[in-house]
Amino acid sequence: MTIDSRQPRVESRESPVEGRESTATADPRRVVVEHVRPSIDGGRFPIKRTVGERVEVLADAFADGHDLIAVVLRDRHVTAYTGTAESAEQYFPASSANSALNVSEWRETPMTATAPGLDEWTATFQVDAIGWHEYQVSGWVDRFGTWRRELRIKAGAGQEVGVELLEGSLLIREAAHRAEEADADWLLARADALTENSPLDSRLAAALNDELAARMAKHADRSRASDSGILRVWVDRERARFGAWYEMFPRSAGPADTPAGTLRDACAELTRIADLGFDVVYLPPIHPIGMSVRKGRNNRLHAAPGDPGSPWAIGSADGGHTAIDPGLGTLEDFRLFREEAERLGLEVALDLAWQCAPDHPWVREHPEWFRHRPDGTIKHAENPPKKYQDIFPFDFESEDWRSLWQALLDVTLFWIRQGVGIFRVDNPHTKTFTFWEWLIDEVHARHPGVLFLSEAFTRPKLMYRLAKAGFTQSYTYFTWRNTKTELVEYLTELVGTDVREFFRPNLFANTPDILHAYLQAGGRPAFEARLLLAATLGASYGIYSGFELCERAAVPGTEEYLNSEKYEVRRRDWTEPGIRELVARVNTIRHEHAALQYDRGLRFHETDNARIVAYSKRSPDGRDRILTIVSLDPHGMQHGFVDAAIDEDAFTLLDLLDEAPYGWHRGWNYVRFDPGVRQGHVLWPVPTRRT
Repeated sequence: MTIDSRQPRVESRESPVEGRESTATADPRRVVVEHVRPSIDGGRFPIKRTVGERVEVLADAFADGHDLIAVVLRDRHVTAYTGTAESAEQYFPASSANSALNVSEWRETPMTATAPGLDEWTATFQVDAIGWHEYQVSGWVDRFGTWRRELRIKAGAGQEVGVELLEGSLLIREAAHRAEEADADWLLARADALTENSPLDSRLAAALNDELAARMAKHADRSRASDSGILRVWVDRERARFGAWYEMFPRSAGPADTPAGTLRDACAELTRIADLGFDVVYLPPIHPIGMSVRKGRNNRLHAAPGDPGSPWAIGSADGGHTAIDPGLGTLEDFRLFREEAERLGLEVALDLAWQCAPDHPWVREHPEWFRHRPDGTIKHAENPPKKYQDIFPFDFESEDWRSLWQALLDVTLFWIRQGVGIFRVDNPHTKTFTFWEWLIDEVHARHPGVLFLSEAFTRPKLMYRLAKAGFTQSYTYFTWRNTKTELVEYLTELVGTDVREFFRPNLFANTPDILHAYLQAGGRPAFEARLLLAATLGASYGIYSGFELCERAAVPGTEEYLNSEKYEVRRRDWTEPGIRELVARVNTIRHEHAALQYDRGLRFHETDNARIVAYSKRSPDGRDRILTIVSLDPHGMQHGFVDAAIDEDAFTLLDLLDEAPYGWHRGWNYVRFDPGVRQGHVLWPVPTRRT
C-alpha cells in the first residue's frame, strides 16, 4: 500500500524481534490498495494508448473486518500542448486540440467489484489528448454505506433501530460540514428527518433514500483514504495505432534514361502509392552517401563508376545528417515532396540512422564520438561474419557522450522543423537504451505528436525494452512466422498479454533486407497470403516497394534480394502483373472497417486443417467485426472446416474482397482455397435486419 503523503506518518522505532530493525509504519488507515494494473515494471514505464482509446483498470482493494469500502479510479491529463499553431493543426485532432483535459485536475470514476468476494475492482477512463496522462486508485472505508446496509438488515429483521437512526443522523451531519452550502443545507434537513418524531417507516425511507446515498458518497470522509502510486499513460495520435506503410527509394523513380531519380521525380510516384491506399510513405536515408569506402552492387566491397552506394552510409563532402544527397535534389525539393504527399493524404516517414560514412564531416570534426582500434583507426560496423566497411558506428559511451547525444537530438529536431512527424529508426538496439529514453522524451516535450518506429530485429527483451523506452511502434518477427502454430503463438503474445500495453507491432511483410524463403518459393499466392495476414492481423503493417509486383529473386541460400536496391537504382515497370488490385482492395477495407484499425480485438478460431488459419477482429465498441481466413499453402489446394463462433442459427458473411455472399450457420462451416484462384477470405457478418 502506498500511503498518501498528505497524512502524517508515525514510524515505529521499536523492533518486534530483538536485534532486527522494524520497517513497520504506524498508520490508522484500514484500506489496502494493491496490484493496480495495467502497470509496466511497477510503474517505471508508461502504458500506451492513442487519442480516444479507453484504459481498463483493475486493482485489488480490501479492508479488515466487514465494513464496506468505496474505491475510485482517478485520472488526469497532465501536460498541455506547447508547440506551434502549425504543429497543433498537424498533430492534434480538431476535437481535442483545446480539450478541457489539458489541465491537471483529477477526474474520478467509481470502481465496481468484478465478482463477490474477490476484492478486485474495475473501472475505465478515456484519454482524449496527446501527451502524458496519469491514473491512480483510491479507497476508503464507506462508513455511511456500511451503516445503510446494516440498517436495512436490522429493520428487515424487525429489530429496534432507533439508535441506528441516530448514528446515521450524526454521519449525515458530519458530511454536511464537508459539503458546499447547497448540499450542506439539504443534508442537514435529512439528518433532522432521521431523528424527528415521525413514523418509523418515513424515517427509514429517508435513511435509505438513493439520493441521500449519492450525496453522502459525493462528500464521503476521505481523511483516511489509501491511494495507490500514480501510474502513467503516453497518449499518441491515431497513426501510432493504425496505418499502412510503403517503403520506397526516391533514387529509383524518374525516367529510365536518367542515372537516378530525384525527389521531384519521386513526387510522381506518390499518386500511385496513394491510390494503393497507403497512409505512410517511408524513405530510406536521403543524405549524402560516402565516397571513400562506397559499396558496389550486391554489396561488393568496391564500387564501380556510377554505383550509388548504400543510403545508410551517411555523409560526404556534401554534408551529413541534415543535408540532402545532391543527386536527390535540395531541401526545397524535399519540402515539395512532403507537401505533395500530404496533399494526397500521405505522411512522410524519414529514416534516422545514427552512423557515419568514413567521409562524414563529423568523423573529421568529432573523432572522439567513435570507437578506435589500438592503432588509432576508427572501427567500422560489424555483425560477424558480416562487415560494414562503409559505416562507422557512434560510441554512445564516449567521454564526450553529452555533446554526441545533443547533436543527434538537434538532427531530429531539424527534420521535425522540415515537417517530418514520423521516424523509422535504424538498428536502435545497437544504441544505449537510456539515450533513446532521453531523446524521445526531449522530442515529445516539444512535439508530442512525433512517432518513432523501431527497426530492431533482435532478441525479444531488447525489442520490448526499446518500446518501454518510448518507441511508438516496432518491427516484429512476423516475417519469420509462417505456420499456423507460429502465427497463433506469436500474435497471442503481442496482443493477448501485457505486452500489448507498451509494444505496438508493425507487421512488415518484406523489407530491403528481408525476402523470406516463403515468398521466394511461393510465387504470387505466397504474396497474397502474406499481404492478407499482415494487413488483417496488424492494425499497422507495411510493404517494401516491389512487393506488389511479387519480386522474389534472391541471392541463393539467403534472404537477400538479388540486385538489391540498397546498392543500386532499380527502375520498375508498374504495369507488370502483380497484386496491386488486391493491395488496394485490402487497404480500402482497412479504412472502412474499424475492427481492422485496432490490435486488441484479435481472436483466433478453430480450424480442422493446420494449413488454414482463421481469426476475427472486433472494434472496441463491438459494432464491427471482421473474420479472416487464409490458406498458408501457396502451392496446393487446401480445404476444411472453420468455427466462426457466431451465436446465430444462420447468417450471411460477405467477402469484402469480391463482394461474394456466403450463407453460414452456427458451428463449423466449410471453406476451400485454390492457389491462383483464392488464397483467403475477409468476411463481414451482414447485419441482420429485424422487423
